[in-house]
Order: sequence, then C-alpha cells, then structure tokens
Amino acid sequence: MSDNHGKARHRRRKTALVAGVPLALAAAGTMAYGTVFGVFGDAAQPRAAAATAGWATETADGFASVNALGQNGTYGGRNGKTVTVRTLADLEKYATAAEPYVIVVAATINMNPVGKEIRVASDKTIVGSGTSGHIVGGGFFLGSGVHNVIIRNLTIRDAYQGTWNDKDHDFDAIQMDGAHHVWIDHNDLRHMADGLIDSRKDTTYVTVSWNKLSQNNKTFGIGWTTNTTADLTIHHNWFRETEQRNPSTDNVAHAHLYNNFLEDVSGTDITSSYGNYARGNTKMVLENSYFQGLRNPVTKDATAALVQRGNVFSGTSGRNESGGTAFDPKKHYGYTLDKAADVPALLKSGAGPRSSIGTTATAKAAAATTLTVAKDGSGQFTTVQKAVDAVPANNPSRVVISVKPGTYRELVKVPSNKPHVTIQGSGGSRKDTVIVYNNAAGTPKPGGGTYGTGGSATVAVEADDFQARNLTISNDFDEAANQSLKDHQAVALRTAADKVVLDGVIVTGDQDTLLLDTAAKDRLGRVYVTNSYVVGNVDFIFGRATAVVDRSVITLKKRWNGTSAGYVTAPSTAANRRGFLITNSTVNGDVSDRSFHLGRPWHAGGDASLDPQTTVRNTTLSAAIRTAPWTDMSGFSWKDDRFAEYMNKGPGAGRASTDRPHLTDAQAADQEVADWLGGWTPGT
Repeated sequence: MSDNHGKARHRRRKTALVAGVPLALAAAGTMAYGTVFGVFGDAAQPRAAAATAGWATETADGFASVNALGQNGTYGGRNGKTVTVRTLADLEKYATAAEPYVIVVAATINMNPVGKEIRVASDKTIVGSGTSGHIVGGGFFLGSGVHNVIIRNLTIRDAYQGTWNDKDHDFDAIQMDGAHHVWIDHNDLRHMADGLIDSRKDTTYVTVSWNKLSQNNKTFGIGWTTNTTADLTIHHNWFRETEQRNPSTDNVAHAHLYNNFLEDVSGTDITSSYGNYARGNTKMVLENSYFQGLRNPVTKDATAALVQRGNVFSGTSGRNESGGTAFDPKKHYGYTLDKAADVPALLKSGAGPRSSIGTTATAKAAAATTLTVAKDGSGQFTTVQKAVDAVPANNPSRVVISVKPGTYRELVKVPSNKPHVTIQGSGGSRKDTVIVYNNAAGTPKPGGGTYGTGGSATVAVEADDFQARNLTISNDFDEAANQSLKDHQAVALRTAADKVVLDGVIVTGDQDTLLLDTAAKDRLGRVYVTNSYVVGNVDFIFGRATAVVDRSVITLKKRWNGTSAGYVTAPSTAANRRGFLITNSTVNGDVSDRSFHLGRPWHAGGDASLDPQTTVRNTTLSAAIRTAPWTDMSGFSWKDDRFAEYMNKGPGAGRASTDRPHLTDAQAADQEVADWLGGWTPGT
C-alpha cells in the first residue's frame, strides 16, 4: 500500500478467550515495550527454572481470565524471580513475600504444626517440580484482597485427623476468604481434615481445572456468604471417593461446571451423598460432565437456577435436577467442550500433577508434534523455514515449531496445505526469538520485477489454524538508506488464512507492518491478536481480514525523516463482513501530539463494493491521536464506510461528533470480540 494510496462489577463482555493456552498476561495499559514472559532469576537453580518455564508462563482460562477488580487475568508470579524451595521455612518466606515469585516446590514439605495453612500473598505462582512437590499435613490460605495467585502441579495431602465428619479441625488444602483471580490447576488434593478446596466469603474470578480430588468428606465448598457475586469456572476435574460438596455451590452469581468426572467407586468405605449442588441463589451451567455411580448426582435448591446439557449419567440414582434460566458462559470467555463420553479416559490420563512440563496444561496438547529450531545446530533444524518444510502436507493435527532464542534472518512461508502449525519462541521473552528480513514492495526480485506489498512479508501465513507465540516478527527495511526505491511498503507479517492466533508477539516495522488478509475476497479470514505489540506508522494494520486486536499495545513510530504522521488502520473489508476491532488495548508511542489518524478506508484497486470497518473501543488513546481520528483515502470518504469508537479513554479520546462517531450502547453490544470471531474459540 503506498503512502498516497491511490462499568459495573458483573457487567460482562462477550470476549472470546483461549482455553488452556496462554492468554493476556498483564493489563495492556501497564505493559512496557518488551516485557518478558518470565524472569528466572535464581542463578543457583537454572535447571528448575528452565523445567518450570512452561508452567510459570501460562495463564488462567475461565473466570480467572476475566479483566475485573483491577486485575487483568491471572498470571501469578510471572513478573518475579523463580526460586526453588525444599523446606517449610523457604516456602513460607517466598509465599508470604510482598513481591511476585514463581515458587518451585521440589521436595516433600511437612507442615509444622499439622494443619498449618501458609498465608499466600498476591502475585504468586506455586508449582510443583514434576511430581516431587508434596505439601503434607496442611495447605494454603488466601485472605481478603489477595489476588493473582496460581497453585499448580502439587500434591497436597494427609491432614486427616481420624474423624470423618471433623468439626474441630479446619485443615484445608486450599482455603480462600475474599480472594480473587485464583487458578488452581493440575493438583492432587486428598485426605484432609476439612475441605480440599474452600472458596468462601465472596471469593471470585476463580478457575479450578484438571485436578484430582479424592478420599475426602467435605470436598469443595463454595459460599459462606449472603451475597451473590462470585464467579467460578470448574472444569476437567476428577472427583473420586468423595462424599459431599462436589462442589456445593452457595450464592454464586455464575458457576460454570464442565467436563468434570464424578466417580463413586463401589466396594469402598466412601459413598457419595450428592454430587454437584446449586444452593441459594446460585446460577449454574453444567455441561458435558460424566457421573459414574453417584447418588443424587445433581441437586438444586428451589431458589437456584441450574441448566444442564450434554451430561452422561452411568449407574446413578436419586436426585438429578435442573431448572430455571442461568447464563451464557461464552459471553464471559471462550472455551471448548470435550465430548462427555471421552471425559473419564481424558481425566484418568491428564488430571493431577504431571511429570513432564509442557507449554500447555492439557493432556491433548501434550500429544502435539514438536519440531525444534536452533541457529547453533542444537535443534532438529537451523532455520524456521526448514522446519516448516518438514511439516507433512495436509497434516491432520497441530505441529509446534519451537524456536530457540536467536535472530533468524530469513523469509518464512507457511503454505496453505500445512494447517495447524504453531511457531513459538522458547525463550523467556518475546524479544529473545526474532525472525527478521528487509524486503520492501519496491525491492527488486532476483528473477525480475519487484516483490510488491504482500510479497515483501518476512513471514507469510497462508495456512488455516496458524499460531505464533512468544517471538518477534520484524521487517527492518531502511527507508532512509533507500530513498531511490519507489515503493517503501515493508510487511513484517502477512496472514491470508482463517483462525489465526497471534499471542504474546511483537510485530514491528514502519509502513504496512501487519497485513491481515484473506485467501480470497469471498473467503473468511479471522485473526485474533492478544497480549501483543504492533509497531509502525503508515497504514500499519491493514487488509480485509476479520481481525481482533485485544489487550495489546499499538505503538506509533516516527517516519524515516523524523516526522510524525500516520494511520493506524487501513481496512479493506468486504461488504457484509466484519473488519478490524481494537479493544481493551493501548495506543501510544513517541510521536507528536495529534499527528496520527486511527484509520482510513482502503478500497483496494478502487473497488467501490468494499465496506471497510474499524471499531476502536474500551482502549486508551495517547495524545498522538487526532481530534478527528478518521480520514478519507484515494477518493473514498470514510463517512461512507464503517468507522466508530466506544468508551475509549486517555488524552487522545474525545466526545462524539460528526467527525468522531461513537457507538450507542445497543450498537456496541453487537460489536464485541465474540461477534467478530463467530463461534470460533482461538487456540482450539
């Protein structure tokens, strides 16, 4: 493309997020350029730090991923040092510290006295090293206001004091009183004096996933409050030989339970009293779970709402109830259901602590094929393109290309017959792994002619279901040194495919940095960009894709000659399709005030049938944005197309006017992330 081209606490957005893969790691407004995924600073424990990197950099799904109460998702101690502990004193020292930590438990730690619950402070990840992290005779307590805590891959066990219905010993594995944004994942919790998990006193934005809960009476209680405010997601947990509270859910505003396996084993001393219980004013959605041999598998109070769908009941008896109107979980976050019939086998193999550390938490992801790339020859390939070439044509399942830190000066193309490819940097920061080249549209091709705008891309993606994670994609074409060259468009990344995820990446260039296109004008091409940085100046997010930039930073750069002028977006959307949506993000950069437009309509080739669209909403705009943020292009008026804002803030935001249209609340309700993605959950 040439320079002249021809609200309230429980109000929810329909943001579709990624289940089981890394999501937004920090509020975009507070992200610093180049923020690392994890800083593993304990030099004495490099092995533990490296082995734990996958667990430490992952973030929660479900309600723990929601941006609320001043906390944008749950990422634990990712911004702090990684320390390895083998003693109670060290575990307590780091878990109660004010600063963030990733705490690797690499031994069996006995609580003293028995029943001790360590009072965990905010911004902590406590994770077992392989299957060696055991907490015996006690657990953890998260008090009022504690937030952003992850507890993963641990075995917490054996505080039992010999009394089954123990009224005297409140010895829980994990107790939360007024905490928020907590992720409890891949743990083995068993044989405690009281609860395995107690979520009490308005604790909210909690996700409990992939845990084994067993050999217990009062297993998982939620409530102890007259308020109906809490939001919890409970998925892929295996309840086995547990009598009650599986869970008991009292006065929970949104309780989403799916793909759990509740098993009452015949011939044992433990018999279920009931399974899932919606109490008080709870609204519960219960999906695709498997109930084996339970008495009263699903119960509800008359005041509660409980919607069931897709569950399997085998050998159960007694109450199995539903009724009322609950809520739509996909208005709060995205997720993908496994088939209920597959749940027992899936959880028997995948729930609880795992000995090997992967980049995702699920058993399904562990089966993905991985190819390694390293410049120094320590991987299977020395270039990214060679790894792409090794992917078999029409591969039926995901192939992860893990790229070790380094600068890879090469062109990369993922052809259309190689879907399900992930290119992922393996370093601690997205800046550690860089794919870069310097072609421009006017650069001469070896066989004659020039590359053109699309052909200038450093990385070109033509295959559906592509993902890029934790790396930088750059075009470092030097405009100042190439003034004799006619066309300076220089694309870093071009996508011409459907279901593309860019998560935790930097895409950087100058003019025309990020081309989000489709395979053809009549083809759908959806792209989801999250937790990322896009850097450029002229029309640097452009194309005809249906694309979302969510919880990211858009950085404005000066031109090659030091001037400040540019356009953030240039959509070329086909009629009756969605264009670009920028949401929950930040637009900033070291440029002059009022020098950049938010966008202009690109009618590629003069095609009057196109209907370009950009919506910028719930985003912080710096003073660089013009007071009239939209402008015409190549004879086409922006007012004839679809450009609007909603609920933006910052010095670059402005009131509605004829030069600055704002969506109404009703219009905005139809312009949210889920509306753009059309039933697709990114990352699945």
